[in-house]
Amino acid sequence: MNGNLKQILKNVLLTLANIMLSINIRISKTTVDRQRILDFLAYVKPVKTNHELIRIGCDTDGGYLVPNDLENVEICFSPGVSKVAAFEADLTKKGIKCFLADYSVQAPPISNSLIHFEKKYIGVKESEVFMTLENWVSRHGENKSDLILQMDIEGAEYGVLIDASSETLRKFRIMIIEFHYLDNLSDRIGFQLIDLAFAKILKDFEVVHIHPNNNDKPVNYKGVLIPPLMEFTFLRKDRISYKSDFSSFPHELDRKNVANYTDFALPECWYKHVNPTQLQL
Repeated sequence: MNGNLKQILKNVLLTLANIMLSINIRISKTTVDRQRILDFLAYVKPVKTNHELIRIGCDTDGGYLVPNDLENVEICFSPGVSKVAAFEADLTKKGIKCFLADYSVQAPPISNSLIHFEKKYIGVKESEVFMTLENWVSRHGENKSDLILQMDIEGAEYGVLIDASSETLRKFRIMIIEFHYLDNLSDRIGFQLIDLAFAKILKDFEVVHIHPNNNDKPVNYKGVLIPPLMEFTFLRKDRISYKSDFSSFPHELDRKNVANYTDFALPECWYKHVNPTQLQL
């Protein structure tokens, strides 16, 4: 099979998997063993580091906790703009140039000399509507190695992350990614897709914060509580001189994504060791 055909097949499979996740249907008839999910949760467990967390952006959806390690960061890439750009607005106040992309809007909600917008989605192919993360970063951050990625692209993040090279991902010092449809961890193929994306990231990054979006309530799968929608903050490993475990959540700077919805904390199974015999089925 030649290289072009392999890439086409890869794109088709990633697109199909993302569609199946996005409409929240069972991808396969085989569920995942509970211990395998607990092992995944232990793998993505957040850690405290030598960089305290600060909040950038607003006090609702559009604000994120990031490590206070922004010195010499010059560029942020932010796919998935919609109608909120409070995070990017705060970054520009720190002199950080922001590249935004979203095909669903005509222009970003803010405008200044450090904001640059492209009317395209981020995906796994190049077209009039889509561009790859690889291409986008190579055009605007080719010679940079300390970038920020803030990505909320409604479930397409899995394909984008798997498609991007590790070399491109390592250009980011900090990544804030909203992961969708995490309840599909209970499905065999859904688990494989989610696990593959995280495994790629965690070769070079640590999870330093997790915040569940209160738009969707946690799903109880065999006693394991899985919020379907969560914001993960990653810090590249070379920026970390020490790390320790979290003992409680939420962080004091966490805020509701949806103001009039009931909030909930990150379930303990995501940051503490869990004895499977103590789980409530």
